[in-house]
Amino acid sequence: MAVVVDTPDLKRQLASLPLPVVLLGPGQRIASINPAGEQFFGQSRRRLEGRSLAAVLQFAEPRVAERLADSETPLSARQVEAVIPGIGRRTIDITVAPVTDSPGWQILTLHDSTAAEAMGETQAAGDLGALRAPEVLAHEIKNPLAGIRGAAQLLARKLDERDQTLTTLIADEVDRIAKLIDQMQTLSRRMAEPVAPVNLHETVRRAIAVLSAAHDAAPRVEEEFDPSLPPVLGSTHGLVQVLINLLSNAREACKDRTDARVIVRTRFVSGLQLHGGGKGAPLRLPIELRVSDNGPGFDPAMREHMFEPFVTSKKSGQGLGLALVRKLVRDMNGRITCDRDEAAGLTHFRVHLAMAPDRRDKRRQA
Repeated sequence: MAVVVDTPDLKRQLASLPLPVVLLGPGQRIASINPAGEQFFGQSRRRLEGRSLAAVLQFAEPRVAERLADSETPLSARQVEAVIPGIGRRTIDITVAPVTDSPGWQILTLHDSTAAEAMGETQAAGDLGALRAPEVLAHEIKNPLAGIRGAAQLLARKLDERDQTLTTLIADEVDRIAKLIDQMQTLSRRMAEPVAPVNLHETVRRAIAVLSAAHDAAPRVEEEFDPSLPPVLGSTHGLVQVLINLLSNAREACKDRTDARVIVRTRFVSGLQLHGGGKGAPLRLPIELRVSDNGPGFDPAMREHMFEPFVTSKKSGQGLGLALVRKLVRDMNGRITCDRDEAAGLTHFRVHLAMAPDRRDKRRQA
């Protein structure tokens, strides 16, 4: 005889969660909170309900509060500095998501990572590995992506060979986006994609083709390539994503100019090395990929922080693009810098990469 087990209701499930969960109403007023949340704030649910979140949780970084105030946008971040009145400063992880079909309502989860940090379980602040896409959001994005890819494949059967290039591009980009989502989900685990020899110029042209297909507007990307460069040691997917971010930023920076210019240059530079902390030999980074634009440039005060999460000069920006770029470049053992040439009126983003090992040299050693 089968045993019938009653499924616990939602309130019991929330009450059982070890993480603080807060239901926020319009205006970020606390509408409900679970027992773990009461313990987190050191106050009873009765005292917390109806109060503004800002009254019981104060973030050291104003941009975090600004992001939370956008009730339509999910946010997930780690190693956030905050003050809980009456308790003190804490380093916390936060995840917030809008409530479906309930405008202005949000679900906020919190995790006090101060204790975990003391045990060495957390990552360095400011690393993009501290940011991760919510699992539910990733799942909801992947479902329509699969539909888009399938539709592109069906459409390709009805087109001639010349037009199939676009459907192939759609399918490839869907795969790249899906892979990017996977990577965002694993960033907190610091898992880097394996590196391999990559043709840098083919990768640049792939990124340009993606941008051109999505945005037909000028400026055209100018190419200044050194055809003698060997393959670099990197990830094709990672480099395409880096270039799409840098080229998109460059185009946007100079879009209001009648003489707008975006230039991609590759060259060999000598002397640049990456010194590790161990006893291994320094890693040489002799290949430079430079993306330049003749836009107005950046605020000098932002230079030291522009690759950090949530740092942006765009009104609609999330401040994650350049942070992701830095993470991807470092996963390839590369480095990225930014500088401004006022005399030429150009802003330069420089990516320095290692050369791929020469297979012939390995055969000789064998």
